Amino acid sequence: MKIKHFVNLEWKQYFRSPYWQKSIGLKILMGFFGLYFIGMFLLMGIGIYPILKKFYPEQDPFIIVTGFLFYWMIADLVIRFFFQKLPVMSVKPMLTIPIKRSKIVNYVLGKSALSFFNFLPLFAIIPFGLILILKEDYSSGTIVFWMLTVFIIAFITNFLNFIVENIISKTELSFLPIIAFAGMLFTLNHFEIISFSSLLSKAVLSITENPVLILVPIIILASLYYYNYKILKSKLYIDASVKNKIKEANTSELAWTNRFGDIAPFLQLDLKLLWRNKRAKSTLPILVIGLLYGLFFYPQPKFAETEFMFAFIGVFSTGAFLINFGQFIPAWDSGYYKMLMSQNFKYKQYLKSKFTLMAISVITLFVLGIPYVYFGWKILAAHFAAAIYNVGVNSHVILFGGSFNRKKINLDERAAFNFQGTGAVQWLIGIPLLVFPMLIFGLINWLIGFEVAVGVLVFLGLIGIVFHQKIMKIIVKKYAVSKHKMIEAFNKET
Repeated sequence: MKIKHFVNLEWKQYFRSPYWQKSIGLKILMGFFGLYFIGMFLLMGIGIYPILKKFYPEQDPFIIVTGFLFYWMIADLVIRFFFQKLPVMSVKPMLTIPIKRSKIVNYVLGKSALSFFNFLPLFAIIPFGLILILKEDYSSGTIVFWMLTVFIIAFITNFLNFIVENIISKTELSFLPIIAFAGMLFTLNHFEIISFSSLLSKAVLSITENPVLILVPIIILASLYYYNYKILKSKLYIDASVKNKIKEANTSELAWTNRFGDIAPFLQLDLKLLWRNKRAKSTLPILVIGLLYGLFFYPQPKFAETEFMFAFIGVFSTGAFLINFGQFIPAWDSGYYKMLMSQNFKYKQYLKSKFTLMAISVITLFVLGIPYVYFGWKILAAHFAAAIYNVGVNSHVILFGGSFNRKKINLDERAAFNFQGTGAVQWLIGIPLLVFPMLIFGLINWLIGFEVAVGVLVFLGLIGIVFHQKIMKIIVKKYAVSKHKMIEAFNKET
């Protein structure tokens, strides 16, 4: 089977799917993001030369930029890990017909080479290279080989990312290993224990002086490609997907949840979901990040004067779990949603358990964040107001937004920043969750004062708490109306 047949099959699969039209808005939005980054890289490529000449008139811009390639490579690797996934195709049906596995693997890896991430650097290095040729004494051959080397480094990062993902996917640490790895390299370089930036810079400059050395990065690229090839080919068997995994069963009765009455069974399901599944576990490290989020801002004196940011940090810090877990309600249960909805229970019980879990997380994070009072009582007051607002307003907003979810979540996929199951709802819900409270708090703080701004957030939160039962009736009714649409969507979503 030739490559064109693979392309033809994916083309038909894409346009015959009943969901491609529903997600076309999101694809258009991502297209605009792509154009935005292309424009930014073009501006960077054009503007970096005059900027460096202005601030470092005695230094060569070419040498400066080459010296920063290490930092670009580390940042590129981390960004790819979060946002770039290995292109996949439905290979199971092909494994039963006479198609060489090597062709399937080469097609998947070749498709990854066409990633947007691989070609984005060209929009910066080509304008910068042309400016160097026109305004400096560098020969066109030197600059061309420099650009070619940077381009190859982008492809090296591409295939290195898939190896890192494969290794980390075997652990339960989510994205923490890649952050630790990148942080370690940065630390070693920063304190000049091992000067990676200097080593990489010298290597690239050596290639521009002796072009035959470009064979070295090409060999590295080929080696990484072959390693990825071996990994994918070893997994390309029919029985690989049904291979039994022997694990020690960890059971917990969760008897303490019984005190919550009729919602206890649903709370137990959610807690087991968070404990046992890779994708759901990704919400747990976010708790730590949310709790420590303020430490990125409050120790800096300049943020002491930006009081409008206190509400934003407070909402995110106390609502880290609410936001990251809540935005995928009820998609967490999409794998068995049809069965769940056929049971004899009230929808109100199901949604009340989600609300209770989110409210407990908000209270817990606020209590754990009380030490922020070290940076001032205003910060603690803002966090308290944000916690009340999260329970009374944001919890209801996120539950209501969940009634529009139509994307199924695969709980067995890699957890770290996995965007499978993410739709327009998840992008738009951030506006009422984070932007609105910050705008309300900032505007009132500017017009009247800090204490009144805190009081308004608390008041809005208390209104939501007082009218919780009536608000839940509206939300339950919306879920009941959307029930069959969600069942159909979760069944068809692949």
